[in-house]
Amino acid sequence: MRIAMCASEVVPFAKTGGLADVVGALPLALEKERQEVIIIMPRYKAIQDSKFKIIRLKNDISYSYIGKNIKVYFIEDDEFFNRDFLYGDKTGDYKDNLDRFSFYSRRALDLLKEINFKADIIHVHDWQASLIPVYLKELYNDDPFYKKMRTILTIHNIGYQGLFPKDEFPRLGLDWALFDIDHLEFYDKINVLKGGMVFSNIINTVSHTYSQEIQTKEFGFGLEGVLNKRHFSVFGILNGLDYDIWNPETDKFIAKNFSSKDPEGKAADKEDLQKLCKLPLKKDVPLFGIVSRLAEQKGFDILAQGIEEICKMNLQLVILGTGDLKYHLLLEDMVKKYPNVISLNLKFDDALAHKIYAGSDIFLMPSRYEPCGLGQLISFRYGAIPLVFKTGGLADTVSEDNGFIFDKYSKEDLVMTMKQAIKAFQAKKKWKELLLKAMQANFSWEESAKKYIQLYAKAQSE
Repeated sequence: MRIAMCASEVVPFAKTGGLADVVGALPLALEKERQEVIIIMPRYKAIQDSKFKIIRLKNDISYSYIGKNIKVYFIEDDEFFNRDFLYGDKTGDYKDNLDRFSFYSRRALDLLKEINFKADIIHVHDWQASLIPVYLKELYNDDPFYKKMRTILTIHNIGYQGLFPKDEFPRLGLDWALFDIDHLEFYDKINVLKGGMVFSNIINTVSHTYSQEIQTKEFGFGLEGVLNKRHFSVFGILNGLDYDIWNPETDKFIAKNFSSKDPEGKAADKEDLQKLCKLPLKKDVPLFGIVSRLAEQKGFDILAQGIEEICKMNLQLVILGTGDLKYHLLLEDMVKKYPNVISLNLKFDDALAHKIYAGSDIFLMPSRYEPCGLGQLISFRYGAIPLVFKTGGLADTVSEDNGFIFDKYSKEDLVMTMKQAIKAFQAKKKWKELLLKAMQANFSWEESAKKYIQLYAKAQSE
């Protein structure tokens, strides 16, 4: 099968979040399954010849490679993409984002014909690539080259929709008739993600539970009606994890390597983390780790409500991340009050993230909603037992057999579940069994890729 993967960010070339990780990893897994894949993305300022081996194809197209033979095509336009950031700066989103990503979408479709890549599937990701299914059906449908192409839209987080003022609609080059409730109109604004949802053959999300949740008013962000109308075309496939990067047997960032066959080294990693974070060296006190954006979506509202009570419990807490100022200030106050209990690291630090996964006994992810979540998948492999709210990908991966779950989103339920985890930690024999079960869990991209191939086949049959 020939697959064109279209996304606004791809590891290792450009990244702001998990979208880039997925689009960097899924094609590699598809290639191993003998699928023919290319990737098309914008060429941003950070994508330099000095960092990557880039080959010029024509004046506005260059390419590089990932995997064995996956070409990554870069669409160039200095006016649109030669900027320090991908989507906006400290003043907010770039004002011309509609122009930038509508240009990218048209150019991506034209490029397929120019390189004679007759894709069976065009797999687009999030709102930035969502105009591709729209243009394919509205502007390219009469061209025999594009006739049999089918589209799949993956929604990584439905909260980000690409909303723009109505008066910008003519810039899209589409008939005004499409600015209506059944197509791209959304409360008198353009909604690019909605357009992708309406025009793509199949919609999928990054976990089964999230695909169900976004069809409800609570999690649909106003688009639940569109999804309900297309209920039979909505699917969920869990993201995989790159075990080449996240592997305690080979991890170069951690003090001592370990595995499910020989987990004893984890104790040395806990001690290393305690020393680094200036916490007392206590083996018998459970260490809770958090690597997260400090935001309400990630559960910091209920964590903040319960933090005083939590700090009085028999535990240690290491937090890494940045986010909302109110949580920065609150947690800084807690550090002053409980310096032997809590370590706060307000930054992005990849090496420390690895050390937290390796050194934690319990990994805390009380997210209000979580489309997939990678933190819990990483924590399994590193023997840090996840404690999560039952939502999205967390509900699909964490069970009472391998973690701790609370299903009512409240401070009280979070605190109660943390107390249960502390109690379980003291029962050493059972804890070791839990740790080994967690470490043996397998969430590789190989399984996810096979499910995507089935979904591509389904799209082709439509």
